[in-house]
Amino acid sequence: MPVAYYLALGAVLFTLGAVGVLIRRNALIVFMSIELMLNAVNLTFVAFARQLGSLEGQVTVFFVMVVAAVEVVVGLSIILAIFRARETVDIDDVDLLRG
Repeated sequence: MPVAYYLALGAVLFTLGAVGVLIRRNALIVFMSIELMLNAVNLTFVAFARQLGSLEGQVTVFFVMVVAAVEVVVGLSIILAIFRARETVDIDDVDLLRG
């Protein structure tokens, strides 16, 4: 399968993630959209790594996956704390860092 198909799929996934981040107001949906964008970038890295016969893209994907896992742990903890304090995860309602 040509690498252009993988790049096109990565571009579509990244666009969907970017639209989700820009449009949605729910923090969980924004998080899922960020994960979608990270996975689109991973797909692009793997496609280029396969095309070029190099391992550097796959190593970068591993690094991105580690960063995404850490982001999920820290981000979901913050969202859970905000939900317990304010009973909402709408990012417009929690835009101030007041106690």
